Amino acid sequence: MLSQTSVTEFLLGVTDIQELQPVLFVVFLATYFVSLAGNGAILMVVISDSRLHSPMYYFLGNLSCLDICYSTVTLPKMLENFLSTHKTISFLGCISQLHFFHFLGSTESMLLAMMAFDCFVAICKPFYYTLIMSHQFCIQMAVTICPLLELACGNTELNEWLLNTVTGTIATGSCFLTFLSYFYIIIYLFFKTHSCSMLHKALSTCASYFLAVILFHIPGIFVYIHPASSSSMDQDQIIAVMYRVVTPMLNPLIYTLRNKEVKGALRRVM
Repeated sequence: MLSQTSVTEFLLGVTDIQELQPVLFVVFLATYFVSLAGNGAILMVVISDSRLHSPMYYFLGNLSCLDICYSTVTLPKMLENFLSTHKTISFLGCISQLHFFHFLGSTESMLLAMMAFDCFVAICKPFYYTLIMSHQFCIQMAVTICPLLELACGNTELNEWLLNTVTGTIATGSCFLTFLSYFYIIIYLFFKTHSCSMLHKALSTCASYFLAVILFHIPGIFVYIHPASSSSMDQDQIIAVMYRVVTPMLNPLIYTLRNKEVKGALRRVM
């Protein structure tokens, strides 16, 4: 009879160099704090300031909430392992992390597509904006963009196939819709707008959205597109840190630095 062993835990670690562990702990802890503080501040002002109760900021508040949850899925465990000699995660913990990471990542991908559509309606269909982007429609979209990813836990090959198929389809579809919206916006602005000041204002409005989309989608696209044979552990770790840690931290900075209404709301609250 063949002996069978069940996997109960997995090894974790960003680097094997022990001297770097405390340094990385401080760096990632500071990054996590900035992410929580920045996204929490945006969420607070969007809820408390009545001037920001519009579809654009409604989606922005949802994005901040997702970024808080997104980084919290993996960062606390990562911080714990920097200070621990037993750098492992249980099988159940790993599966739970994997599920919620892709659940939240897919949801954020679809939310970015919805934000791009909101920007498209605001610029290309301004007279119909309040009719199309009604309060009820925004709530419905915020609820229905949440995908439910149920991954089987018996066969790892089936898990990998389901993971790549489901998340790849969601990410590719939402990414296509996002860039399609921005493509129509650019075409509309260059052919329909004859005022340079109006063109500049419209483009600056969408610039922060587009930058957030680039930061979120490019690392993910690279992970799914590049050949497995050409990947290295260090390369994959850098990409993982990019969209798990850096992107949730940069989103609030992007929106507050480029948005006068959000900066004004933050000043009023403070």
